[in-house]
Amino acid sequence: MTSTDPERLAQSAYEAYRDARKGSVPAWEDASKQEQQAWRAAVSAVSGPGDVTLTDGAPAQSLILLAGDDTRVFHSEFTAGRQGSLAVNDDHASSHHARFLFAHGFWYVEDLDSTNGTFLNGRRMYNAQRLKKGDKIRIGRTIIAVLGV
Repeated sequence: MTSTDPERLAQSAYEAYRDARKGSVPAWEDASKQEQQAWRAAVSAVSGPGDVTLTDGAPAQSLILLAGDDTRVFHSEFTAGRQGSLAVNDDHASSHHARFLFAHGFWYVEDLDSTNGTFLNGRRMYNAQRLKKGDKIRIGRTIIAVLGV
């Protein structure tokens, strides 16, 4: 492989990432065009000139959450918990319980080794999970609804 083949480099990098995540990431062929484009841009940025640039990727979108009666809009990575950017007033939540991040054109949530775990749509999470409108995240006994991505 050479640095002039960003498609093959991007696919190889993605598959290595997928292997490290132990099957929680779809195969390259099943990844969205937007996600594939983000991987091409990342590879192009570190491998030199090519036909893909970082500006080809989509800008970060907002994540709109409802926690209790409070609607919050986020534009960049943040943590949720008793001391997080999204404050969760719940004795069953850890100080920094979960992290929300925007990567490859999508919003994800991951547990930060909290004591009681983080749940997405009723299932305990063991690695980062992609979010979609309508998802319900449980931190402690608090439910956070995804209103928009």
